[in-house]
Amino acid sequence: MSTTLKEYTQEELAAQPIGAWTGVAYRLVVGAIREQLAVEDLTQPHWWTLNHVAGDPGRWTRAALTERLAKWDDLGTDFDAVFDDLTGRGWLTEDAGLMTLTEAGESGLARARERGARVHRQTHQGIAPADFATTIDVLRRMVANLGGDGNLPD
Repeated sequence: MSTTLKEYTQEELAAQPIGAWTGVAYRLVVGAIREQLAVEDLTQPHWWTLNHVAGDPGRWTRAALTERLAKWDDLGTDFDAVFDDLTGRGWLTEDAGLMTLTEAGESGLARARERGARVHRQTHQGIAPADFATTIDVLRRMVANLGGDGNLPD
């Protein structure tokens, strides 16, 4: 669903309130992601957990992963409940406190990734990769200017 955008001068665009536009973008992008994850009965914290555990199997304890993910959480998530849910589904196992995805977890992650890719494609429609990269770089600088960590996540 692409909308035809009106053209504005650089001066008109530069005068826009960044907080308003980033807020609208956040709500729409994150809302679309959450909507797609909900189809799999997942939340963003489920998604984050699956990705981290898949990316480094056997590295993450509950405490280490909770510490890592908490900075991204805006839902007041009980991460132990997320880990318990994924374990209860048979998607995640813990051996000596270290988490690993099961075959079912890998399949669930693959489905969730495809749903996320749909949102990614829709979000990027009509935006050149160089323009997207510039936008990310500008946002990183704004974050750093306001005392945040403008570096990309590890």
